[in-house]
Amino acid sequence: MSAQEYFDQGELVAVLTTQPLDRTLDYKAPEGGCFLGAFVEVPLGPRKVLGVVWGPGQGGFDLAKARSVIRVLEVAPMREEMRLFLGKVADYTLTPMPAMLRLATRAPGLGDPPSMRKIYRLGSAEPDRMTDARTRVLEVLRDYGGLAFTLKELAEQAGVTSSVVKGLVKQGAVREEDSPRDLPYPRLDPDLPGKALTDDQAAAVARLQAGQRSGDYGTTLLKGVTGSGKTEVYLEAVAEALRMGRQALVLLPEIALTAEFLTRVEARFGARPAEWHSGATMTERRRVWRMVGQGEAQLVVGARSALFLPFRDLGLVVVDEEHDTSYKQEDGVHYSARDMAVLRASICGARVILASATPSLESWANAEAGKYERLDLTSRFGAAVLPEMKPIDMRAEQMQPGTWISPSLRQAVRQRIERGEQSLLFINRRGYAPVTLCRACGEQIACDHCDARMVEHRFLKRLMCHQCGETKPMPDTCPSCGVEGKLAPVGPGIERLAEEAEATFPEAKIAMLSSDLFGSARALKAKIEEIAEGDADIVIGTQLVAKGHNFPKLTLVGVIDADLSLHGADLRAAERTFQLMRQVAGRAGRADKPGQALLQTFQPEHPVIRAILSGDEEGFWKAEAAGRQAAGVPPYGRMAGIVLSGPEVGPVFDIGNAMARNDAPLRAIDAQVFGPAPAPIARIRGRHRVRLLVKAPKGAPIQDAIARWIAPLRLKGDIRLTVDIDPQSFY
Repeated sequence: MSAQEYFDQGELVAVLTTQPLDRTLDYKAPEGGCFLGAFVEVPLGPRKVLGVVWGPGQGGFDLAKARSVIRVLEVAPMREEMRLFLGKVADYTLTPMPAMLRLATRAPGLGDPPSMRKIYRLGSAEPDRMTDARTRVLEVLRDYGGLAFTLKELAEQAGVTSSVVKGLVKQGAVREEDSPRDLPYPRLDPDLPGKALTDDQAAAVARLQAGQRSGDYGTTLLKGVTGSGKTEVYLEAVAEALRMGRQALVLLPEIALTAEFLTRVEARFGARPAEWHSGATMTERRRVWRMVGQGEAQLVVGARSALFLPFRDLGLVVVDEEHDTSYKQEDGVHYSARDMAVLRASICGARVILASATPSLESWANAEAGKYERLDLTSRFGAAVLPEMKPIDMRAEQMQPGTWISPSLRQAVRQRIERGEQSLLFINRRGYAPVTLCRACGEQIACDHCDARMVEHRFLKRLMCHQCGETKPMPDTCPSCGVEGKLAPVGPGIERLAEEAEATFPEAKIAMLSSDLFGSARALKAKIEEIAEGDADIVIGTQLVAKGHNFPKLTLVGVIDADLSLHGADLRAAERTFQLMRQVAGRAGRADKPGQALLQTFQPEHPVIRAILSGDEEGFWKAEAAGRQAAGVPPYGRMAGIVLSGPEVGPVFDIGNAMARNDAPLRAIDAQVFGPAPAPIARIRGRHRVRLLVKAPKGAPIQDAIARWIAPLRLKGDIRLTVDIDPQSFY
């Protein structure tokens, strides 16, 4: 490091803390001095808080009053490229820097010396007697495959008191160990043999590896039909990054995908990579964070927040299923992990691979414009062929009231059961029924805290609000009119569809896949593995099943309501329907048996349905792009969502109206303001929500204009304002 990057003891340093302040704070460098980027503990009032040395202090006050940095943490300093990245994300998303630093330090106990911790693992002995509480502790340890927990983590995960864990330690059923220093991850061997590649896979690998060897930034859209072996291709790019001594990051949209993927990584490189997601224990997350910074974790597989880990030399970022909406964070810092991956790579000279069978229109347009390279894999790997896709015209089907599986689909499922093959029935609705209606007074049971209907979850015997998570027991009488026995479910959810399937196919073994039916990510992974091994005749699932799972015996996909997401105010409704239907259909016929996808629709002539059935993907993207371009909306224009919320609707609307009147900074860049209007879901958790939408030309400096627009605002009381640049949803 150069001399300017080091501060001697007593020199003033500017420290950015994780606290909600609008500036850095000046402190004296501690005994022994500190480097620029050092993680430090500093006093703030009576507390000790985490911070990073951000530069030289500003001074301009009585230096005798300056407090000293308490200590420098024993972790790798934050690199200049990471500080630059956080600053650019903050500017792009209009997020305060302390919130960005919190995102970059989401690992517990960074400052704790190892001696402060005890960790707990599964022991070898059986307890003398079993209780429900003890069973839960042992199940958690087994579910997490031998990972270590702190006492608090294990007790909270199992829903028990710490004394239950301590009791199991005395019995030898749980091992208590002193926490060692966080250990490096096993080395991955990029030169182990990979799978044999097809000609188009080999050509794609050659291009990606050449790009990796260049050492320059570049983004590639890797588009391949479902089952074409995109994973094998990008793992060879990972191998090239590892050969060059650089680190790699693979982002996945769903925790449930990691189990199968980690197995594939281990088979390719001889060891498991580091994992970073909500299914990992806090102890493991701290280890990942530290080892990434020291260069002792070569490959991280993780969720979107892994993008903010302190990589020492990041050479490759893979965004798998890059079109997936879960890459956009909708609370706290509103960022798109796909877009920020490109930004981070451009700063540190890394490559990006965006992999998808159905790319986002944004990525497709960037490839069309020449900003991204595009590689296409056009054939399925091995003996698998693309499924035959057909519509079931529901206008011609003889349906019984209260049923959703058409006679044509029933017949197709029966054929698969007789042949010992699996069928998937897909409906993108969780719960039993989306609406519970009183047939006496017409009341629809709504959440007490949100403007949203409560969804019946019959297996839980409760109603649930999918906005705020509020639940209540299923009532026997109508809460509005008090009449008993008149509450009725309206419309199907996954649970109601399962009930119909059980009645229609009594001989079949039925499995359900929905994110809210499993208590932990590990339990969900275990269920997916069981299904992949053939432990179900019929799988009933929500969009969770569309995300890259490989079910070798699955040969039929039946989409219950292909029209469900075609309509509404969302400008991406057609794109998302197209992506979801193509992804779901791709689950069929992944082995040597041909697959079939049947779409139940009342609109077989709809352009999106026709595009799905014909497989004319390029035709669909070109038509969708032309429509967006004509409307001047993303990716051919800029948008930002502003949501004001508060306990009373009047003051919130007053501020919204004042903002709409005083929009000179926006007019200066030819931007338009729409609203204020009630948000589509106008109340969540008791807070009234008012939305304004800003639309601007593509090259307009929208962040700067919005920053100047909202700067004069003085929000009183409990009113909050959030800004979402490039919104993915409009709720």
